[in-house]
Amino acid sequence: MRIVRLATFVTGRSGGLRTALQHLGVGYRDAGHEPVLVVPGRRDTDQRHPWGRVVTVAGPPLPHSGGYRLLTGRRRLSGLLTTLAPDRLEVSDRSTLRWTGDWARAHGVPSMMVSHESLTGLFGAWGVPGTLGRPLADRLNADTARRYDRIVCTTRWAAEEFARLGVPHVDLVPLGVDLDTFHPARAAPSIRERYADPTEVLLVHCARLSVEKRPELAIDALAQLRRAGVPAVLVMVGDGPRRPALMRRAADLPVTFTGFLPDRAALAALLASADVVLAPGPVETFGLAGLEALACGTPVVVNAASALPEVIGAGGLAAAGSPSAMARAVLRLLERPEARRRAAARERAERFGWPAAVAGFLRAHG
Repeated sequence: MRIVRLATFVTGRSGGLRTALQHLGVGYRDAGHEPVLVVPGRRDTDQRHPWGRVVTVAGPPLPHSGGYRLLTGRRRLSGLLTTLAPDRLEVSDRSTLRWTGDWARAHGVPSMMVSHESLTGLFGAWGVPGTLGRPLADRLNADTARRYDRIVCTTRWAAEEFARLGVPHVDLVPLGVDLDTFHPARAAPSIRERYADPTEVLLVHCARLSVEKRPELAIDALAQLRRAGVPAVLVMVGDGPRRPALMRRAADLPVTFTGFLPDRAALAALLASADVVLAPGPVETFGLAGLEALACGTPVVVNAASALPEVIGAGGLAAAGSPSAMARAVLRLLERPEARRRAAARERAERFGWPAAVAGFLRAHG
């Protein structure tokens, strides 16, 4: 099959979605299919990669998003889809591209929408009151379900907002993690020494620095630990529109901002060398960075409001979305013997492999 995939909120420096699209593309190709990914960018390009053909369509930037661009111009995009002639259509954008489900139906192409986020959760993170946000999310989700043949959710948490609408054509397919790149053997004393001395606790936050990720919770949790006498330091990996404000917030704390780390092996070395990874985002639907930390043998503290408690299992702890709760969870993890907490993290990650994720997506594609 030629599987044409559309995604908007992905750039060359974005995280989990970009990683998932690449691994799924490799899996589709290895299974004998032809993956084609269409994304927005600065200019039109058409390139071949190990994960398939990537068609970049010039699109306008999304203001205050830190680099995201949009696939605009329905007539132009419709013409591109007609030229690509997909056997299956897979869409990873529930906001601006819902109309492509109608295009697929009109052209006899089976279609799938991948739910990478909870609209209810996103509206809450953006400050929309629940009395307005939930009905709006329900209306948009019902519209999505009407337009597409299948809805794929990566966690039960993400599927819940479709389940409450009684949508029958929903598939639950967990994503995977690269268990070879992200491995406890990546831990390196030289990496740890770069950020912490032997007496200090090394914390890492790895996510886009944007409002919905709540990165300030990691900094404030560090402040709580320091006030309690814990010699903790924090490394903030990633970039985004909140970085300047976060740097001001962390001015008097031992926080290092690395920016985006393109080298996956270097990122794995940092995650494996940390004591605890913080994932405070309240609307994470899978959290690949947290799963990559577990694969490196490093436990994770996650926001209890997100889907991550479902993902991390015994490999970490869930905490309420407050600095004090996250700080307490860090201390509880550190009370566990190091060998035991690291073994539990790796064991949990080993339940999530990309071959199983690819097989699940292909089953949903029929």
